[in-house]
Amino acid sequence: MEFSVQTANPAKAETACLVLPVYKDSDLLPAVAKLDDASERLIGQLLSRGDFDAALGNVQMIPFAPGLGAERLLLVGLGERGKCQEAAFLKALDAAMTALVKLPIDEASATFTDVPLEGRDASWKARKTLEAAERALYRFDHFKFAPAKPPTLAKLHLIVTDAAEGLLAKQGAALGCAIGQGINVTRTLGNLPGNVCTPRYLAEQAEALGRESQGALAVDILDEEALEALGAHSLLSVGRGSREPSRLIVMKYQGAEDADEAPHVLIGKGITFDTGGISLKPGEGMDEMKFDMGGAASVFGTVKAVLAIRPKLNVVFIVAAAENMPDGAATKPGDIIKTLKGLSVEVLNTDAEGRLVLCDALTYAERFTPASVVDIATLTGACIVALGHHATGLLANDDDLALDLLDAGETAWDRAWHLPLWDEYQEQLDSNFADLANIGGRPAGTITAACFLSRFADHFPWAHLDIAGTAWHSGKQKGATGRPVGLLTQYLLDREADAQVENSGD
Repeated sequence: MEFSVQTANPAKAETACLVLPVYKDSDLLPAVAKLDDASERLIGQLLSRGDFDAALGNVQMIPFAPGLGAERLLLVGLGERGKCQEAAFLKALDAAMTALVKLPIDEASATFTDVPLEGRDASWKARKTLEAAERALYRFDHFKFAPAKPPTLAKLHLIVTDAAEGLLAKQGAALGCAIGQGINVTRTLGNLPGNVCTPRYLAEQAEALGRESQGALAVDILDEEALEALGAHSLLSVGRGSREPSRLIVMKYQGAEDADEAPHVLIGKGITFDTGGISLKPGEGMDEMKFDMGGAASVFGTVKAVLAIRPKLNVVFIVAAAENMPDGAATKPGDIIKTLKGLSVEVLNTDAEGRLVLCDALTYAERFTPASVVDIATLTGACIVALGHHATGLLANDDDLALDLLDAGETAWDRAWHLPLWDEYQEQLDSNFADLANIGGRPAGTITAACFLSRFADHFPWAHLDIAGTAWHSGKQKGATGRPVGLLTQYLLDREADAQVENSGD
């Protein structure tokens, strides 16, 4: 989506639609007040007469705007002013953009940067506005015989009351566009069915990103023959029961001025369909196991955002892709496999396969001598039990890295919650026959899954994001969410800012 930032009098803005946030119990915001004066108190009268209830998320379209340059107005309720913090602001934004994209217009203007939020500047509000617009424009109807007519909205003007905030708003809007488009890439990959989105398909998408990057992204694809020669037997063991060959996908972005600067590594779990293997899952809801590559999808979405933003740092993106199927050749419970690191694993449950592909990817990441490594995976149902669908689970072997990710999540409003990774949990992975087992029993399942991964992350600062509860919605709104692209992109932007501060002090 295109955008612009305008600091002129909003009453004179010539636009197809003006989107105006209003409180239920407070004075009009500055831009809205100017519009109210110019329209002979049209907005104020609608509120005072009760013709519009400004409860949070309520919207009402006014098809004419006398005295204004706008053809129509879209009022959006912010609810009570005292309760309007980030979550309410974002809910109002989503309601506004959902309504806006249904209108037969190609451009509109919005005044959301006027909404006061403690600790959030015009850049943040502009960023979330464009991000919400990009998400509202998203449609997934690739396989429908008669897809609905796509939205016509193509440009959004941000009206900023304080001219001094214009540059901040412009910078934030650019980030919002990039992150929103990255989120939508992640949603599409997640929503694609398993018969389309296979490990080979993911490899093809990586190669396409490389071609489109104009040399900014180098792509290496390790096929099964290369993985066998490498010794990645754990990753290969997961796909052994499938006719779809496994892949290790490596994408390298070189943005730092120093080509040798240690990269940050993001690793995504790419199980493109998970039946559970021989430890077969129940049939009900198994269709949602196409979302088990949500970690990989978020890595691709972050690549998309990074290529648009072009931060000055080095990043390696790794996707461990396989399909977990039951077959005569499939790995069985009780089998012992050897990992790329050399540790042996007793596979007690073939439905705990994500950690088996990730552990080899983590070992592979050692060759880059990384500054940090973050893996992202729809890893455990236990994480949903613990945190529901609001927070991503976070575990790490480095407290500073954990805090950096938590801060990034707060900034992006794509939040995570820090769980313990204490040594006491490690003994649940003890095996009588191998170096470790791939499951640790029902207690603390999310933590013991991370404990397993930690055995392969002892040479670098490492964190694990369990997105089992946040990567997709079930029920009537079934579909991928695009999380945690916002968190991951912000984390990388923060690392770029840190590097600039360090370099300025040299």
